[in-house]
Amino acid sequence: MRWWKVLGAAGFVGVAATGVVIARAERRRRSYTPDEIRERLHRRAAEAPGNGGDGGNGAGSAAG
Repeated sequence: MRWWKVLGAAGFVGVAATGVVIARAERRRRSYTPDEIRERLHRRAAEAPGNGGDGGNGAGSAAG
């Protein structure tokens, strides 16, 4: 085999492997229900530093 055939085969394998990784991540992401996503986002917002405890909606953060 010539070197360019080996390089082409390696490139094809790399593209296929990347597609598999992306497909798995997408499948994992889509397995959450909307309620689970909402709960996770609320939990992350509550854990974020400097959020002021307002839940991220801006209520009560105005000085006045």
